[in-house]
Amino acid sequence: MLERHFRLTVWVVGFVGCCLANASLSHAQTSADSIRRPNIVMAFADDWGRYASAYRGIDTSGICDVIETPHFDSIAKQGVLFTRAHVSAPSCTPCRSSLLSGQHFWRCGRGAILLGAIWDPSIASYPLELEKKGYRIGHTYKVWSPGSPADAPHGGAERSFVSAGRKFNQFSQYVSGQNNTEQAKQDLFDEVRMNVRSFLDPDGDGKTDPNAPFCYWLGPTNTHRTWIAGSGKKLWGIEPDLLKGKLPKYLPDVPVVREDFADYLGEAQAFDASIGVLVEELKRIGEFENTIFVVSGDHGIPGVTRGKCNLYDLGTQVPLAICWPAGMKHVGRVVDDFVSLPDLAPTFMDAAGVAKPESMIAKSLMNVLLSDKEGKVDPSRDAVFIGRERHVATVRDENRPYPQRAIRTEKYLYIINFEPDRWPMGFGPGLGKPEEPVPTDLELTNNTFAAFGDMDASPTKAFVFSHRKEFPNEFQYAFGLRPRVELYNVLTDSDCLSNLAGVTKYADIEKELHERLMNELLSTGDPRVSDDVVFERSPFTDGNIPARINPARTNPARAKKKAK
Repeated sequence: MLERHFRLTVWVVGFVGCCLANASLSHAQTSADSIRRPNIVMAFADDWGRYASAYRGIDTSGICDVIETPHFDSIAKQGVLFTRAHVSAPSCTPCRSSLLSGQHFWRCGRGAILLGAIWDPSIASYPLELEKKGYRIGHTYKVWSPGSPADAPHGGAERSFVSAGRKFNQFSQYVSGQNNTEQAKQDLFDEVRMNVRSFLDPDGDGKTDPNAPFCYWLGPTNTHRTWIAGSGKKLWGIEPDLLKGKLPKYLPDVPVVREDFADYLGEAQAFDASIGVLVEELKRIGEFENTIFVVSGDHGIPGVTRGKCNLYDLGTQVPLAICWPAGMKHVGRVVDDFVSLPDLAPTFMDAAGVAKPESMIAKSLMNVLLSDKEGKVDPSRDAVFIGRERHVATVRDENRPYPQRAIRTEKYLYIINFEPDRWPMGFGPGLGKPEEPVPTDLELTNNTFAAFGDMDASPTKAFVFSHRKEFPNEFQYAFGLRPRVELYNVLTDSDCLSNLAGVTKYADIEKELHERLMNELLSTGDPRVSDDVVFERSPFTDGNIPARINPARTNPARAKKKAK
């Protein structure tokens, strides 16, 4: 059985001249001679929203009742489980740009968009900053995208360790194609092990240089579309009908949608197993006790209404657990403070005793990790700020984004849709483009760019579109226009179905949230609220059309113009 117990050790590095201010670290210190800088390890799953068995009872929908994540749960039990962790942007590249650089995504240049993104090497990132201070850095599978050039924020291809292969990223496809399911699973776990080992212990002697701490990232993408229909039940025993009555109200509660969700949860369980492999390897070489270990995901479920590419909780809320056995006296705590994933970068810098660059404006979590409190620990952590610009390049005229910004507090979600005349998920038949070809169910299930390209292809997407006459409200929630301002009481309306913006009773609340959101955007230099909205012009709107995209499918008017 894979190791289920995770621990996280953080040590103060007095001898490098950067001490952590919190006095509660003193119990973890002995003498300067015995202190080593901590290793920093992150397990980060593509498109994994807040679904783990550790959240049972916290997740009121009941979806977490049908998933088993023993390795993630072990981290929570021996460390801290965060209930209100959110991404800066619910799209992989901007989320990762913000996390690696420790700031809002809108400050990351072309790292703030997906297709067309280029990393600006002048922007500091925690892996490269740590490397400058003697850390050995590496990653397996995905860290940043697209392209991952040599000067990418994690060090690029030179720091990639995937010599054993990348089959794990297609977990259900590989395992479902083998005769012996359990052996096929083990083959993929062995792949993860050998990839991890090629970084941690390349010589196979179980020894590492005590003066060379490492910073490592494990980033499987199997929770990203696509996966095999029915694999959740076949490979993991997740019964789709157990989700009946548990899905958000804006989704049709029908067998195909429940099965699609169950398959996604199965991929999350596969990722959880990879965490166990990583911990086993850290323990094998004797480095687990001196390792900061963090597990999370880059945004919510893909190919589902209001998930990925949306500022509702289904799109922005993610799991987060951190362990720390030697430095953390009070473990098993559940913390309700709001956390934005960019907060991890300054946390890692603090733990390593490395001064953070001025651009890294996110707030370190060190005081929360060292606290003996649970629930609400840091009163200043009462909200997160989130947003979105461009995801798929070609889903709107002139490659325009769908710009949004939001503030999420304990009670409210306030969203500004800066261009409400644009389609949130992009063009589709009957939505602004009557000449758009009507895609088949097969196309909508397998080709993201068949229509509404900002929602990944999926059986759920296909069902909602194909049954739009039977489920008109669900179709509208998925693809329709949205008002400029949205305001929801998330305590009484967790699915955000009743927009309170413009309602007299909530006028003061709306004004307060608007002012707070705008103050954050202005004070942090968001181009969206400046005189020069760079997101609306080249190079942010340059065409970047992969060969697999049919321009006539995504934007027929633009394709006809180009043809002339």
